[in-house]
Amino acid sequence: MTQYLNFFDFKQKVDYKTEVLSGLTVALALVPEAVAFAMIAGLSPLTGLYAAFMMGLITSIFGGRPGMISGATGAVAVVLVTLAKSHGVEYIFATVILAGLIQLAAGFLRMGKLIRLVPHPVIFGFVNGLAIIIFMSQLDQFKDVSGDWLTGNTLFILLGLVFLTMIIIWGLPKITKVIPASLAAILTVFGLVTAFDIDTKTVGDIASIQGGFPPFHIPNIPFNWETLTLIFPYAAIVAGVGLIESLLTLNIVDEITETRGRGNKEAVAQGAANILSGLFSGMGGCAMIGQSLINVSNGARARLSGIVAAVMLLIFVMFGSSLIEKVPMAALTGLMIMVAIGTFEWASLKTFKRMPQSDIFVMVVVTLVTVFLHNLALAVIIGVIIAALVFAWDNAKRIRARKYTDDKGIKHYEIYGPLFFGSVTLFNEKFDVINDPEEVIIDFAESRVVDMSAIDALNKITERYHKLGKKVHLRHLSKDCLLLLKNAEEIIDVNVLEDPTYKVVVDNI
Repeated sequence: MTQYLNFFDFKQKVDYKTEVLSGLTVALALVPEAVAFAMIAGLSPLTGLYAAFMMGLITSIFGGRPGMISGATGAVAVVLVTLAKSHGVEYIFATVILAGLIQLAAGFLRMGKLIRLVPHPVIFGFVNGLAIIIFMSQLDQFKDVSGDWLTGNTLFILLGLVFLTMIIIWGLPKITKVIPASLAAILTVFGLVTAFDIDTKTVGDIASIQGGFPPFHIPNIPFNWETLTLIFPYAAIVAGVGLIESLLTLNIVDEITETRGRGNKEAVAQGAANILSGLFSGMGGCAMIGQSLINVSNGARARLSGIVAAVMLLIFVMFGSSLIEKVPMAALTGLMIMVAIGTFEWASLKTFKRMPQSDIFVMVVVTLVTVFLHNLALAVIIGVIIAALVFAWDNAKRIRARKYTDDKGIKHYEIYGPLFFGSVTLFNEKFDVINDPEEVIIDFAESRVVDMSAIDALNKITERYHKLGKKVHLRHLSKDCLLLLKNAEEIIDVNVLEDPTYKVVVDNI
C-alpha cells in the first residue's frame, strides 16, 4: 500500500510495507554493530544500544534526510575510548551532551553548507575507505575468543552461511522485490541454523542485549571549569566527526535517491539526538553509512523506516533479547560484506587514467588515512587541505598580463586570473616599473583581487610607481574588491595616487 505521508515540511510518498520491512532489517543489523562499537569504547553493550535507539529515533523524525539511519558508530567510539578508560562512563555522557550542543550551534549557524567545500575525490576516498573498514571489521567473526583464525568445520560452516546470505541478497532482487533481500537472507539463515541445530556463532555469543527502557540520567560529574576543560576537546572532536560523517552520508544518499537533503536541519537533529543520548545513558553517535545504504537499497525513502528501526531495536532490548541473541552472526556478517561491496565506489578505479594526478593522490590519501587511522574526520580534513593547496597552486600559475601602449602613450596592463596570496609573486614580475611611461593603467576586468596579500601587492606596486613620480589607475575592480581596498586602509597605506576615494577605479573609459 502506497500513500502520501506528511512529516513536518516533507511530503513523502510512502510504501508502508517496504518501510516497515526495511526498518526491521536495519534494526537486526544495528544490534551487533551497536554492541561492538560500545565495546570498542570500553562501555557496556546497553550504552551502545541505547545510543542507537535515541540517535535513530530523533534523527529519523527531525533530520534533514529521510531514509538515513543514525546510531552508535565506530568513529565516535574511537574518540571516546581514551576518556572512558581514564574517567569512566559518566564523563562520556557529559561529553556527548556537550558535543550535541556544539552540533546544535553549528546547525543554527547554518554551517552545514560547509560540506560543499569537500571535493569529489575526497568523497570517493572517504567512501572507499569506509567500505574497506566495514569489510575488515567483519573479519573478526572468523576468529575465536583468543583471536586465532577459525579452522575446520567451524570455519567451513561459517563461510557457507555467509556466502548463502550474500547470494540471497544478490540474487533475490532479480526474482522478486516483495520482501527486502537482506531481511529474507537473515530469516533464511536463521531458519536453517535453528532447523538443523547448526553450531555457529550467534549475537548472544558477543554479549547479552537484555535491558529496559533507557533510563534518564544526569551525568554524575562535578560541574566546574576543570571538568569543562577536560571534556571539551573530546566533545569538539565528537561533534566534528559526527557532522562530517553525517553530512557526507547525506550527500551519498542524495546521489543514490536523486533527491536533496537539508544539511543544517540534519546538524540540528544530530545535536538534539546526542544531547538526549547522553541524558538517556547512551554513548552518542552519528549517521551510519552502512545502515543507511541497507535502508535505501531496500527501497525505503521516508522517515518511517528509521522510526521503525529505532523502535524495533528498543523492543529487541526490552522484550525480544532471547530471540535476537539466537540470530547467527554469519547472516549479519554476510549482510555487512554486501554493504561494503555496495559502498565501494568501483567507478573510481576507472578514473585513474582520466582524472588529474592531484585528484587521484587526494583520493588515495583519504582512503589510506580512513583505513589505517580509522579517523574519518581527520581523513576528510587532510583531503580538503591537500585539495585546497593543489587548487591554490594551479591558480597561482594562471595570472597573466596583456600589455600594450595606446596612442596617448599610456601603458596598459590587462590582468587575467585571480590575484591572491599564491599569485602575487608572478603578478609583481609582470611590471616594468622603471621603463614604463609616466601614466599606467592596470585593468582588472578579467581578474579579481581576492585577499589581503593581493591588497598588499597592489599597495607595493603603486608605491614603486609613486617613487618614480608616475601615475597609476586601477580600473574595473569589482565591488567586493573595492570593499577590500577600503577596509585595508585601516591597516596599510593603499597607494591609489590621485584618487583616495577610488572613483577612478570604476571609470569605464
